[in-house]
Amino acid sequence: MKRLVLGSLTAALLMTGAATMTAAQTPSVPERTGVNATLGVAPSTQDFVTQAAISDMAEIESSKLALTKTDGKTKAFAEKMIKDHTGTSAELKGLVTGGKVKANLPAAMDAAHQSKIDKLKGLTGASFAKEYDDMQIAAHKDAVSLFERYSKSGDNAELKAFAAKTLPHLQMHLKMAEDLKK
Repeated sequence: MKRLVLGSLTAALLMTGAATMTAAQTPSVPERTGVNATLGVAPSTQDFVTQAAISDMAEIESSKLALTKTDGKTKAFAEKMIKDHTGTSAELKGLVTGGKVKANLPAAMDAAHQSKIDKLKGLTGASFAKEYDDMQIAAHKDAVSLFERYSKSGDNAELKAFAAKTLPHLQMHLKMAEDLKK
């Protein structure tokens, strides 16, 4: 049943032209559209690496903006995001460049994430804080799902261990992001 649903959704998306970016920069259609997450299917190694790297880039860039546009607990949260996501980026890069993971690292964020960063750049004050907080919650929900699925069923042992080790930190980040709204 999962294959039928997955195949039907993939075919429909391909017919609408939703899969037009390069493979190294963009996850597969089922991963990008959320089909894999909905079905609880582990991402491919390449999808995991791409999504994790792009997510880290977006976290770091949005949090750098937050350092200049916020204060208090949001600024403290942003500092932690920069530190933690810089660390996970370096670790992921080490796995890929060290040959333990056969995948390509994206050189830049995809258009969807860059658009969110560009939107943040134009905001200030309460508008910025609300958008940043919402972005952090959504991004960390996606990251928790991605890392959870890969840590359970991924096909590369080194990357599975990385995902399992990183998952509790992402869950903590999600809770911290949700607490920003309080």
